[in-house]
Amino acid sequence: MIARFGQPPVRGKRYTLRPGAYAILPRDGALLLTHQAEPEPEFQLPGGGIDPGEGPLEALHREVFEETGWSIAAPKRLGAFRRFTFMPEYDLWAEKLCIIYVARPIQRLGPPLEPGHEALWRTPQEAVQILGNPGDRAFVKRYSI
Repeated sequence: MIARFGQPPVRGKRYTLRPGAYAILPRDGALLLTHQAEPEPEFQLPGGGIDPGEGPLEALHREVFEETGWSIAAPKRLGAFRRFTFMPEYDLWAEKLCIIYVARPIQRLGPPLEPGHEALWRTPQEAVQILGNPGDRAFVKRYSI
């Protein structure tokens, strides 16, 4: 059974399954996070949705690069969690299946490609305090502190 974090599903809403791959990215005592400005400002683990025909690791590399500008290596799956949320940017009620990895940030190749994203380094303790969803916070707490 996959743990659920956050709010329970809203009765009467139809949710679309949205699998995604996300990473805890430690380096020199800090974690690489992304700050997304829209639709609401939020700190997140870098990552995102798995596109049709794409595997989780392929999505992880693509999403981390798009959101941070960094390349990564040696991803290792830590686990997964579910959360139910409304995604205003897609006008979608989503059941997000979040697959969490730990990986090494290797090299900054440039700025984030995703509009409104900023790559920031924070200590694991800071990350637990500022990450926007409880599933991200739980995985960082469990695997980084």
